[in-house]
Amino acid sequence: MIRQVELVEAVRAYDPGVDEESLNRAYVFAMKAHGSQVRASGDPYLSHPVEVAGILTRYHLDLASIVTALLHDTVEDTGATLDQIKAMFGSEVAHLVDGVTKLNRIELQSEHTKQAENFRKFVVAMAEDIRVLLVKLADRLHNMQTLHHISDPAKQQRIATETMDIYAPLAERIGMQEIKTELEDLSFAVMNPHARASIVARLGFLRDQGGDMIARIVEQFGATLNSSGLNAEVVGREKSAYSIWQKMQRNNLSFEQLSDIMAFRVIVDTVEDCYQALGVLHGAYPVVPGRFKDYISTPKPNGYRSLHTVVLGPERQRVELQIRTREMHEVAEFGVAAHWRYKQGVSATNGRRYRWLRELLDILEHAGDAEDFLKHTKLEMFQDEVFCFTPKGDLINLPKGATPVDFAYAVHSEIGDRCVGAKINGRMMPLRTVLLNGDQVEIITSRAQTPSPTWDRFVITGKARARIRRFVRSKEREQYAQLGRSILERAFLDEGYEFSVKGLENVLMNFKQSTVEDLYAQVGAGHITSRAVIEAVFPATKRRRSVFEKVVPLARARRKITKPSQGVPIQGLIPGMAIHYAGCCHPLPGDRIVGLVTTGKGVTIHTIDCDSLEVFADSPERWIDVAWSVDGETPAVHVGRIQVTVTNESGSLGNLTTVIAKNGGNITNLKITNRTLQFFDILLDIEVQDVKHLVNIIAALRATPSVNTADRARG
Repeated sequence: MIRQVELVEAVRAYDPGVDEESLNRAYVFAMKAHGSQVRASGDPYLSHPVEVAGILTRYHLDLASIVTALLHDTVEDTGATLDQIKAMFGSEVAHLVDGVTKLNRIELQSEHTKQAENFRKFVVAMAEDIRVLLVKLADRLHNMQTLHHISDPAKQQRIATETMDIYAPLAERIGMQEIKTELEDLSFAVMNPHARASIVARLGFLRDQGGDMIARIVEQFGATLNSSGLNAEVVGREKSAYSIWQKMQRNNLSFEQLSDIMAFRVIVDTVEDCYQALGVLHGAYPVVPGRFKDYISTPKPNGYRSLHTVVLGPERQRVELQIRTREMHEVAEFGVAAHWRYKQGVSATNGRRYRWLRELLDILEHAGDAEDFLKHTKLEMFQDEVFCFTPKGDLINLPKGATPVDFAYAVHSEIGDRCVGAKINGRMMPLRTVLLNGDQVEIITSRAQTPSPTWDRFVITGKARARIRRFVRSKEREQYAQLGRSILERAFLDEGYEFSVKGLENVLMNFKQSTVEDLYAQVGAGHITSRAVIEAVFPATKRRRSVFEKVVPLARARRKITKPSQGVPIQGLIPGMAIHYAGCCHPLPGDRIVGLVTTGKGVTIHTIDCDSLEVFADSPERWIDVAWSVDGETPAVHVGRIQVTVTNESGSLGNLTTVIAKNGGNITNLKITNRTLQFFDILLDIEVQDVKHLVNIIAALRATPSVNTADRARG
């Protein structure tokens, strides 16, 4: 454990004017607060906050950060209060301690609401002062370094998984490569110890076989650069076990197939020297095509700048080179902490100066709940990046696999909401097109456009997904509310009561709802039954047979359709997402149908003879009398399913599709369910207008010589 005097000397080494009295006071306060507490290792608990403070001194953090490190567990684990800390050390330190404490309360199970909710609070605190994250990363690093002292393997796995899922990506986002690499490797040792041990053993074998290869390559690179008049320092290292494992998994390679397990850095004086060094090395050694990246002209979002290239270097080794200035090297290793090394701490504390953190706050604003936010945040942090340009030349960085919709939301939320098309490198392309490095993207918008639910299937960024889902939720709620009101009006009428909004307001507390609209939405979504609402409004109501306990014949339903209060037509009263056609029976206009209120989906339409209805025989309150609209408002196209058996001979499938097309059908899906030497059994989904249309197609198929059987499919 670092002694008090050693910690003071470590801070004074880079900050001669440090307030030693405050530092000593914080050390003593933490020692008294933690008292006789011990860690799982048996060491005094004080050793942990002191080691965390020691880690921060390596990055030349300011006094407030060091004091926060010493005090970060006092509020959580001792009787100390924030008021005491504020009185003794000031509001700045108290605010930082509070921010770190909020994240300490996370319960480590990443799917649990408590963790997600605390992570939301942490993001807000981090945005106000980035030093909250720096202290927390140092805290997590020391916890991972001592994780082997925890005896419960399940708890070790939980902590390592959370570190890999949240803290290592956060360290990468703020450019603290050294901490990120160590966190990943420590987590990897717990999550996959056998794989890591295998890689470490193989690296050791290669080291023994090749002797001091890194030193020899460094010497030859240095000689090549110095002979050109460049003042260059060359440093070599092996890649970490986890980064090697990642590359093996990503490219589906074995260890023996990897050729660039070493990385070398060339550190020069100026930006001009970087490009000169690149030219010298490319002239002296064969270049591996497609591996050059210029992060000086297009820096990474965390401020990282370097030239990357791969050459066949000395001893015919494939070598990865990173060429940078000394200042770039500081930022690459220390990230945002480099600001304090250059005495820029005051301007660097506001987390909102970092674009990625502003985007997290935007996701926070639009996510539906805490768990949604945590999921979208992981999407935002975990992807490799591509760099694309606006027509004006502005650089937009996106996760690998991003689409024009992700690009539109990255430019501005309103542009994303109104996106109708995209030009990629001057050509109109589908919105689901995957963007590549260097693409120029022009977004075409329309004031009439709104986010499409289908976008959620292909967008990658958390920001885009959060905005789209928020819009879909709001539209679903409107339609569930409309459906719920219709259901309640009808239920009141069938029970002989006059529908009353005031009556519903009086029972809102019974259902834990804030407004009548909320109650409508819950009824429409199937979470609350109309019977329960009526019995709450009129407690003396005797249960009697109602319209929900029987299915009205289709002829009667059609007579009622002109009276919205007595029937629920499919079109008009239940628009859009609040209505679904059952996949088990594929109802078509002309079929007798019934509606079922389905939890989370609104109304699902089944044919009256669907086998699935037997499951709901004991839930008559969920049945709704519906019919196809007779005023031409039903959708022009529906999907019918048929089962066909065709002979296994040349041209059979062509004959099948030709007959369907000639009869006005459009195949949307085809699946071969069984095949023999003589016959193929095929399931076909066909867009048709109604039952009569489907029957005509089936009749035409039966008349085709290559078709053995054709029938409407169920299930």
